[in-house]
Amino acid sequence: MLKYELVVVGGGPAGLSAAVEAYEQGVRKILILERDKELGGILNQCIHNGFGLHRFKEELTGPEYSRRYIDMLDETTIEILKETMVLEISETKVVRAISAERGYMEIEAEAIVFSMGCRERTRGAIQLQGDRPSGVFTAGTAQRFINMEGYMPGKRVVILGSGDIGLIMARRMTLEGAKVEAVCELMPYSNGLTRNIVQCLEDYDIPLMLSHTVVKVHGKSRVEGVTIAKVDENLRPIPETFQRIDCDTVLLSVGLIPENEITQNAGIMVDTRTNGPKVGELRQTEMPGVFACGNVVHVHDLVDFVSEEGALSGLGVAKYLKGELETASNFTTANGDGIGYVVPQTVTMSNVDDQVTFYMRVRSVYDRHIVRAYQGDTLVAEKKERKFLPAEMVNFKIKKDVLANLGDGEIRFVVEEV
Repeated sequence: MLKYELVVVGGGPAGLSAAVEAYEQGVRKILILERDKELGGILNQCIHNGFGLHRFKEELTGPEYSRRYIDMLDETTIEILKETMVLEISETKVVRAISAERGYMEIEAEAIVFSMGCRERTRGAIQLQGDRPSGVFTAGTAQRFINMEGYMPGKRVVILGSGDIGLIMARRMTLEGAKVEAVCELMPYSNGLTRNIVQCLEDYDIPLMLSHTVVKVHGKSRVEGVTIAKVDENLRPIPETFQRIDCDTVLLSVGLIPENEITQNAGIMVDTRTNGPKVGELRQTEMPGVFACGNVVHVHDLVDFVSEEGALSGLGVAKYLKGELETASNFTTANGDGIGYVVPQTVTMSNVDDQVTFYMRVRSVYDRHIVRAYQGDTLVAEKKERKFLPAEMVNFKIKKDVLANLGDGEIRFVVEEV
C-alpha cells in the first residue's frame, strides 16, 4: 500500500494551493490525485483574463493563473498522478483510486484535502420542457468545446441564466461569429459579477432579460427555437407574456453544485445551505485529518479566494500532522436576515493566528445596507459596501483580539438598513 502524509483529491486551483502551502509548512510526502489529463481544473478552459488581481496583483488568464501554481509545484517534491479517479475514502483515511496506467490503488494517508470543485446544473435539474434535440449545452461544456476542442456549438444562441460562465460565453460566442439573441435570468437581478455584465453583455449590446425564463425548447433532431416568458413574484411564468425566439443553440448557466459524493460517502456532514461539508477556520471537517477547500465547500466567484482557502487548508494539514490542531470549537456561525450562508461554520480560537475571514452571500440586492455580526445583542463587527449583491461573495474579516473578548457561543450575521 502506498503511504503519504497528505493526499490532495483534485488538482485544480484549490488543491494546488493546498499542496503548495502544506509543503511550505514542512509537509514533504504529498500526493495530488487529478482525474483530468492536466492540472489546473476549470482554469484550463477559462482563457479570458481577470484572474489573479488579489493573489498576484496582476491580471492573468485562467491558464496563466494555474501555471503560476504548477511552477511552484515543480520546485517541490510533491508527486502527481493524473487521469486518476478517486472512488472512495475509508474511515481510516485510505484513499481508493483507479487509473488506466496503474489500475486499482489503495493509498494510506495521514491527512486528506478534498478539492474536487463543482459541476454545473443540467437541463434535467431545472426540468426544462421540450424534446431532447441536439444543441442544448451547459455553458461550461460549450466553453470547453470552443476554447479547448475547437468546435463551435452553434450560430444563433439563447442563454438561460446569468451566471458568470453564461455571461462570459455570451461574449465568447459573439466573438466567434455567433448571434446571441438574449440572456434570460429567472431572478430580478443578475447572478454574475458586475464587471462581467458590463464587459460581456453591455459592451456587445446583448440583451439581458431579468425575471424571464425559458419555458420550452422546440425542435426534434436540432434546436429550432425556445419559448420564453416573464415570471411573476413567485417565479411562475406569466402565460400572456410567452414569446418564441428562433435559435439553434441553448446554453444553460443555472448554477453550480459542489462535487461532494465522496464527502458524503465518507460520512462527513454536508451543510444544506452550501451543499458542501461543514468546516472550521482552517477548513477542517468533522472527520479528523480530513480538510476541504474551494468550490467543494461553497461556490466562489473569484479564483483568488479559492486559492486563499486552499492555503488555509494546507496550513491546517501542517498543524494537524504536528499535533497542534485543536478541535473543540469556541464559536459557531449562523446566517440571520438577508444572509444565505456563512463559511466557516465553526471557529476554534487556538487555531487562529491573526484574524478569521468569514465568507457569505446575501439573499437579494441590498443598496444602502450594512452587514453586521452579533453575539446575542452584542455588536461584534460590521462591513460597509456601496451595494451587496448575491453574485458577489462577502468577505467579512474579524480580528482575533475582537473574538477573544467574546464568550463562547454563536455569531450571527445579518443585513441591516443603514
